[in-house]
Amino acid sequence: MTLDDSPYQGYLYAYPHKTAYRRLDPRPTLTDVWAEEKQDSLFGYVHLPFCEMRCGFCNLFTRANPPEEQVTAYLRQLRRQAGAVRDSLSPGAVFSRLAVGGGTPTYLTAPELEELFAIMRDGFGAGPVPLSVETSPATATPDRLAVLAAHGTTRISMGVQSFLDAEAHAAGRPQRLAEVLGALTAIRDARLPVLNIDLIYGIDGQTPQTWQHSLDEALRWQPEELYLYPLYVRPLTGLGRRAHARADWDRQRQELYQQAVDVLTGAGYVRHSMRQFRRAGAPEPDGPDYCCQDDGMVGLGCGARSYTTSLHYSFDYAVAVSEVRAVIDDYLSRPAADFAYAEIGFALDQVEQRRRWLLKSLLRADGVDAAAYRQRFGSPHTDDFPQLGELVDRGWLDTGRTTLTPAGLARSDAIGPWLVSGPVRAAMTAYEAR
Repeated sequence: MTLDDSPYQGYLYAYPHKTAYRRLDPRPTLTDVWAEEKQDSLFGYVHLPFCEMRCGFCNLFTRANPPEEQVTAYLRQLRRQAGAVRDSLSPGAVFSRLAVGGGTPTYLTAPELEELFAIMRDGFGAGPVPLSVETSPATATPDRLAVLAAHGTTRISMGVQSFLDAEAHAAGRPQRLAEVLGALTAIRDARLPVLNIDLIYGIDGQTPQTWQHSLDEALRWQPEELYLYPLYVRPLTGLGRRAHARADWDRQRQELYQQAVDVLTGAGYVRHSMRQFRRAGAPEPDGPDYCCQDDGMVGLGCGARSYTTSLHYSFDYAVAVSEVRAVIDDYLSRPAADFAYAEIGFALDQVEQRRRWLLKSLLRADGVDAAAYRQRFGSPHTDDFPQLGELVDRGWLDTGRTTLTPAGLARSDAIGPWLVSGPVRAAMTAYEAR
């Protein structure tokens, strides 16, 4: 694959992608998987696969409006899994960061959120640690936010996508502006330290003027963070079923992105990656930024990944509504003993570990720590990845081959897929989307 084959395929939020995972035979026990891993600063992640609606662009593992009894059963099963996973870790295991995602965790009622936090305490331990929770305009209600605040939530992230109802609807999100503004007011009233707002550019019918409106409206709330996502139309999503080709889409997305960079940096925001902008002077995170690529990640829930140095594992993966429901049903039917094993995953050899390190570093504004790479792997990253010279030639990477230039950061969604290894790409290609 060349850099010009498919310029914007989708963001590389994890490497290897879950479509490269395969069933592990025999299933290793989690005790064996974690035995040689450092466990003094783990990252705990909980996945709630429920939403009040499924957006047209969404290809996440989630179910809209599940029966109430299924939510109850999911929390009950989550507690069983948390116990089995905790028993597989060292008695001295310490969690230093936590995140709850989905789906929409705040789809749960306030009492259900209380139960969720009790499960997290059993699985991850007590004590104040940085905690990020995702929410939505429809579910960021004062009673739910009060629970999040009471349990030490330090960051809340909400996908607004657009401050214009017509654009939100065009992206397959039937929200109302009044609901968005009410949710933002409630979040600020709850005094959670960090608010992140997600916005989408490249929506059908969006113009520089309407994009500017959403940027301006977001900035009125002075969010500590803003994440910008291009609209990608993926298979098996609502938009994917009715998508039409637009030859100029890539060019327009690039122009809208650059417009946003200019607006946000002019407003005092610092770009930390292609997507993440943090307001200068905002409260600094108590630990490293949330990153689902980090080693030492322990996932709970049927859509959660777990990462060790040499094995990434999870339950099955699906996008189509019927298949997602089947995976959830399977998770709910499991005996507790099943949660002591890794079932579906990808084993990373030294070559893939090097590539993962490079990818998760290079796509951040800070770039590659060359000394740390060499200390871990025993060779310079420039020797292991000579193809980085092509990025230098294009003006996308500095001559030291450690940091993407501004033009390179803007093209992270081309660079990431380009750096995927042949074996991982082959596994992803062979995966049958469902």
